[in-house]
Amino acid sequence: MTRTYFITGAQGCIGSWIVKALAERGDTPVVFDRSDDARRLSAIMSDESLDSVRFIRGDITDKHAVSAALSNSDANVVIHLAGLQVPTCKADPILGARVNVIGTLNVLEAAREIGAAGIVYASSAAVYGMSEDETPLDENDQCEPGTHYGVFKRTNEGNARIYFLDHQLSSVGLRPLTVYGVNRDTGLTSDPTKAMKAAVLRRPFHIRFAGSTDFQYVADTAAAFIACADQMPEGAHVFNLHGETVEVSAIAKLINELALNSNGDLVTFDGPPIPIAPAMNDTAIRKLIGDIPSTPIADGIRETMERFSILRDTGRLDTTDIDADLKAAATPRNS
Repeated sequence: MTRTYFITGAQGCIGSWIVKALAERGDTPVVFDRSDDARRLSAIMSDESLDSVRFIRGDITDKHAVSAALSNSDANVVIHLAGLQVPTCKADPILGARVNVIGTLNVLEAAREIGAAGIVYASSAAVYGMSEDETPLDENDQCEPGTHYGVFKRTNEGNARIYFLDHQLSSVGLRPLTVYGVNRDTGLTSDPTKAMKAAVLRRPFHIRFAGSTDFQYVADTAAAFIACADQMPEGAHVFNLHGETVEVSAIAKLINELALNSNGDLVTFDGPPIPIAPAMNDTAIRKLIGDIPSTPIADGIRETMERFSILRDTGRLDTTDIDADLKAAATPRNS
């Protein structure tokens, strides 16, 4: 039996992979996005799969647009991914709150209005902030976010809980950390993926952070969202997602090796660790939802670089993200 899913932010990284997986198994993804630029979907989906996708253009900060789109979609489950990343929230906290917090409230309210079965939404490991303890964090650990982005995500978790208490709207918030793979092209933690893209083009790239972080292949992240949407446990749940905690130095080394860069100088790295604890414990989601995919880091990087190589060879590799980074690095700063 096929099913219709309403997906916000579906033309972003995780969203595009969710749309791909749903379309390929025969379901109908309804994409709600302010952009009609389908390049990320086209990068990973066949024309046949894309034909099954329905598009509704609208702004997540417009409550009436969100409500009308969901009501007209025939969907009963919502996957909410629309949001702005850490750098944008830092540069413009008011805009960040409008999109990340008010936008999420608009989605929760629209889901309540139609009596939806539930909503799965993107929270983030950024709700934790930094930790000097190397023990993997679980959902009971204290949240002290170190960014506006993390504060906004923590607020969304609280609002989702209240919607269950007040209206019995079930929800699952998922906390990924460093997601990588084709279409990951915005935010600080997109640097490893950009490095993979640059490497297949034989262009140098510098990853702007060091230390360890929890890397998760985007196809696995998408699978976790879909599994939660399909099962939709009653209540307001928040789960960590865990991939593999790895040093950035090891990531750079592996990319250089796969690019046959014997000098190891094509991809470099430096800088402080990202301001989020490096390791997540995903026992809770696996206990309630069941087994979800976990691609080994070497396999995920290899597959990502192979996909980038195919896009390169067919003239479809979008390089605007790494072009912008190189331009910014080369632009002199005023003293």
